[in-house]
Amino acid sequence: MNKSSSKHVYTFGNGIAEGNRDLRDLLGGKGANLAEMSSIGLPVPPGFTISTETCGYYTDHKSQWPKHLNKEVERGVLHIENVMGSKLGSPDNPLLVSVRSGAAISMPGMMDTVLNLGLNAEVADGLAKKTRNKRFVYDAYRRLIDMFGDVVMGVHHSHFEYAIDSLKKERGVELDVDLTAEDLKTLVGKYQDIYQKHTGSVFPEDPFEQLRLAADAVFKSWNIERAVKYRKINKITHLLGTAVNVQAMVFGNMGEDCGTGVCFTRNPANGEKTLYGEFLINAQGEDVVAGIRTPLDIVKMAEVFPDSYQELLATTSRLEKHYKNMQDIEFTIQKNQLFILQTRNGERTGAAAVKIAVDMVNEELVKKSTAIRILVEPRHLNQLLHPQFENVSGYKEKVIARGLPASPGAAVGQVIFSANEAEDATEEGRKVILVRVETTAEDVGGMNASEGILTARGGMTSHAAVVARGWGKC
Repeated sequence: MNKSSSKHVYTFGNGIAEGNRDLRDLLGGKGANLAEMSSIGLPVPPGFTISTETCGYYTDHKSQWPKHLNKEVERGVLHIENVMGSKLGSPDNPLLVSVRSGAAISMPGMMDTVLNLGLNAEVADGLAKKTRNKRFVYDAYRRLIDMFGDVVMGVHHSHFEYAIDSLKKERGVELDVDLTAEDLKTLVGKYQDIYQKHTGSVFPEDPFEQLRLAADAVFKSWNIERAVKYRKINKITHLLGTAVNVQAMVFGNMGEDCGTGVCFTRNPANGEKTLYGEFLINAQGEDVVAGIRTPLDIVKMAEVFPDSYQELLATTSRLEKHYKNMQDIEFTIQKNQLFILQTRNGERTGAAAVKIAVDMVNEELVKKSTAIRILVEPRHLNQLLHPQFENVSGYKEKVIARGLPASPGAAVGQVIFSANEAEDATEEGRKVILVRVETTAEDVGGMNASEGILTARGGMTSHAAVVARGWGKC
């Protein structure tokens, strides 16, 4: 690939795109698929992708942007503004954007994301007037400060989590969604204080500064410890870096007619041809994949959002036929309108891989040679030899708990509560089970070292579940 390429930004949306799925080395898997889905007319919010080559340049030139990247990013923002009919930083007609990573090979949860960029005090007031929904605006604003503080400035998420937990106790409520608009406005102030205390500076008001710093953070996340460790574990080499995807925000947290979710076109645990996934009402995407709230089964979406559910079924079928592989899809529903945010080949267990391959040949979706060469990997066959419980119904031991079987199997080991300790214990020759309230991307080394993983929170599509399934971990 030509590292001196003069083009760094590739736009997509409104039925057209400057890239396609064949450019995954340049645009990353996410960017290539966003371009492809835009081209085939799926409801994808408009955006642009900064290439993986740019990440390589950034790394090689001491965190400097290439000469013309600023102008190209401004052109990309203008493209989004024109499609959306709104403007970044405008209090009267505000545009908010997300910034996400995306390497050529999927690395679930290993690199960084920032949502709701473009908010400041003036924009928040304007957006509250426009939407007549103060609660949504201040929920989005507090999420921005939390994510930006954590991802961009290194303010640990736990500081923000402590503030919201304290406020919930003070108000006598259990869930984030039980906090009022005024509670969330108060929380924004608390978050800004936390940000200033830990960074020594006030939260940036300029949307373009927010965007630039977030893009820098995504580039830097390519070489953070968890990402390097994940690539080493999975033997991923020879990639230039991560792309940066900037996309218009659509909101699953505007009220009860909004939601967000993740689904697979087939069951990634056993391969059955049935929609498999989860969603949350009145939430943003990170709530599902980070495992912060336990989501609802995707089949219940038929009752809550019947029209969007039927559209999702049609879309998932179309994507599977287009990519000729089982797909892992992220979506948002804003005011009962469905948007597709991502698709990628879904991670699956060994048993699921074999069944999906056989079924797709029988359905004449793929040829037998493709099924053997692409749909089933050597690690899948290895997983088929892993231990499983036999005759669970006749099991006589006392059952002390029941959970969601995000990645089926059987595992035995000493309970360990920290990822680092799990790695240390494994090096000493002990078998361990990693037990956490919820796993984060930082736990990837401990997850890999463990026989099995148990979390108190999260669903079947959380990062922990996706990573564990791909590795064949129970």
